[in-house]
Amino acid sequence: MPKLRRPGSSLAVVLWLVAAAVIPSSAWAHAGSKLGFATVAVDGPTVRYTLTLPTNVLLTAATGEVPVPPPESAAQPLLDAVRGKVGMSDGGVACPVAAATAAPASGGRNEVVITIEYRCVPPLRALVIRDDLVDAFSADYHTMSNIAIDGASHPFMFGADARETSVTVQKDLASGSFTSFFPLGIEHILTGYDHLLFLLALVLRGGRLKSLLAIVTAFTIAHSITLALAALNIVLLPDRLVEATIALSIAYVAAENLLLKRPVSHRWAVSFLFGLMHGFGFSSVLRELGLPHDGLVWSLLGFNLGVEAGQAVAVAIILPLLLWLRRTPWEARAVRGASVVVLVVGLGLLVQRALLA
Repeated sequence: MPKLRRPGSSLAVVLWLVAAAVIPSSAWAHAGSKLGFATVAVDGPTVRYTLTLPTNVLLTAATGEVPVPPPESAAQPLLDAVRGKVGMSDGGVACPVAAATAAPASGGRNEVVITIEYRCVPPLRALVIRDDLVDAFSADYHTMSNIAIDGASHPFMFGADARETSVTVQKDLASGSFTSFFPLGIEHILTGYDHLLFLLALVLRGGRLKSLLAIVTAFTIAHSITLALAALNIVLLPDRLVEATIALSIAYVAAENLLLKRPVSHRWAVSFLFGLMHGFGFSSVLRELGLPHDGLVWSLLGFNLGVEAGQAVAVAIILPLLLWLRRTPWEARAVRGASVVVLVVGLGLLVQRALLA
């Protein structure tokens, strides 16, 4: 990095980096990538595939054949696209489609529900599921799937790098979910701008290296606890309350940075308390599937470790910059300017999530 000669130039660079991090593009959502939610039910030689495509997928469908909402007009073109991109086979023999329907979701939700029934040649021994929907929608699209066979559950995450999975019909292969949910956890934290903003606000005035590590550790422990409790349906909170509180946490810590004259000695406690609520936010992706406990344990472990890995990457980028900045005469100006940006974004998110959602 070239040496910056003027304090104003360094401050501008820091503010530009913060602004780039906190202003989400249209491709960002709280859950990270664009998600479809699928269930695959196996009953003898019959495989019933049900896919729910929510608003953000409908709005970014990349094929010329698939229009944007309303769902009433999108249903049939989406059905045609899905039939061409999702397939079932057994022993190299494709399972033909016996029936297929598409309709808007009930309850007025802006979603399309697609149901396809495949009829495989009996006896069905090993089901191979192929999902190339990423080619029909966008590069960051994933299908979160729950494959149910004889009462057992096998969760799997389809995406650009995971297009196919094989399931032995007589056995539960839920352990494979670890490797498919680990990258989702990484992506979720690295594209979850609200979580990254909170971390940034925490460490801006976190004190010495020991204090910074305590802050990050407290956040990790707290969100891991509530992520597990919520994903396992032990403790649940309303999504609107969770999202609004996450926004409040961003604004509160940024305000502390501006109002307090010294590094906050109790910052690790603030990190822990608000980290509990961030854990509920992390769990929203996993709870969308409604998985039973036997299959969810592996996906939960993989997802949580992925979140920790992504968080470690973010911290490894932020901390050296902050430690360097503290050896310069313009640290106070840079921290104040960055905190103002974070505070404004946090308040904006709070208004949006508490009053306009």
